[in-house]
Amino acid sequence: MPFWGELLVAAVVLVGLIGIVVPVLPGTLLIAVALFVWALVVGGWAWSVFAVALLALAVGEVVKYLVAGRSLRSDGIPNRTVMVGGLVGIVGFFVVPVIGLLLGFVVGALAAELVRTQSAGQAWRGAVAALRAAVKTIGIELLFALVATAIWIGGAFAW
Repeated sequence: MPFWGELLVAAVVLVGLIGIVVPVLPGTLLIAVALFVWALVVGGWAWSVFAVALLALAVGEVVKYLVAGRSLRSDGIPNRTVMVGGLVGIVGFFVVPVIGLLLGFVVGALAAELVRTQSAGQAWRGAVAALRAAVKTIGIELLFALVATAIWIGGAFAW
């Protein structure tokens, strides 16, 4: 693959990493597609690098859901709270630039917990627990995406 092609793949991977931290773009999917296209063009040994990187991404997806679920269950937070927080967060992203996603998530989770618990103190604790679980999932997904990126960099530039 020409150097400009490697740079293009790297740019898409970078956009994917940003998409993980700012959950508007499907970051992991972007990274997987970029590495697939790279393996398709390079061929041969690149498929092995792609397979290992894809495995890292897949493990990251599984681990993030297991950790988030365990964290929410231990705090007694139902999935509905996270779903409402996520939906309000998406609306918040378009209403308040830059911080709207986070702000909307907290407001949505707080409202869902307030309806469920009928107590402002418990609702706030539930919203914080949901936010903590969301931050954990982002961190785990980012970690495994960085591992997959490192695998690709090692494979792409080692040969």
